[in-house]
Amino acid sequence: MKLLITGGAGFIGSNFVRFILREYPDYEITVLDKLTYAGRLENLQDVLDKIEFIKGDISNKSQVEGALKDCDVIINFAAETHVDRSIFYAENFIKTDVLGTYTLLEAARKFEIERFLHISTDEVYGSIKEGSFSEEDKLDPSSPYSASKAAADLLCKAYYKTYKLPVMIARSSNNYGPYQHPEKFIPKMIIYAFLNKDLPVYGRGENIRDWLYVLDNCEGIATVLHKGKIGETYNIASGEKLKNIEVVKMILKELNKPENLIKLVKDRPAHDFRYSLNTEKIMALGWKPKTNFEKGLKETIRWYLNNRWWWEPVLKDEIDFHDKF
Repeated sequence: MKLLITGGAGFIGSNFVRFILREYPDYEITVLDKLTYAGRLENLQDVLDKIEFIKGDISNKSQVEGALKDCDVIINFAAETHVDRSIFYAENFIKTDVLGTYTLLEAARKFEIERFLHISTDEVYGSIKEGSFSEEDKLDPSSPYSASKAAADLLCKAYYKTYKLPVMIARSSNNYGPYQHPEKFIPKMIIYAFLNKDLPVYGRGENIRDWLYVLDNCEGIATVLHKGKIGETYNIASGEKLKNIEVVKMILKELNKPENLIKLVKDRPAHDFRYSLNTEKIMALGWKPKTNFEKGLKETIRWYLNNRWWWEPVLKDEIDFHDKF
């Protein structure tokens, strides 16, 4: 089987590439990535000799069709993903997440691919005070980012219904782990604490997220790819829900840093309070998370401490969006 993995130089995409190479060594992999600030060849440096890499934009028809040649499956990780950034640069999110997904769907239809697996997010559902979202719940996005992902989901569903395109959707909760850009919550808190910088936490830090270790997510995505039903959507989550302030305190404790580094800052607009996913559907396929949060967080902290070469060049260009709200 030959896979086209779009966005494969990003955080989850690059981890998924390694997962496939390890678990399915007979598969051929082509990675298509625009190499934006969050998609870096450094994320794939150890496997570049085992894959075909193409620098390209999923919104560019000719580049997509060139990359897709002879591929059997598309797995679409490519997206602009940072909520804070989407509030200021929404156009980029619409172009990549919506127009880019449309371009991929059209190419998939033209080349009659066997499966199109679209990687989405729990944020398309919006916030939930209690209980958990199922795959059939309505989409109610709050940010330009989540709205762009919801639009992409609906396009995928429409192409399945209208053209019988073999589409599936995976909606994952908040991921963490190696190679995640420092703009994201957990790596930012780790790096800032290590550097003895103030740790900016929105509001009172009581917003709740379900934290999923990236390698567990990769296994979940592979489960959907191999066992999922065409036309269906699958939630992927750990079930471990923590307040942001709890996560920050765990990081500080692990690094032996004082809690007075925490700096509560003005909340961002339309900040979803709580995410929670019902995962019965994917668990019925035989998947379940393997990494508890405490273990995964320790492994993640260790990775960032041992790989300063990876994040130091990125940090100098990092934007603290909380200063803009």
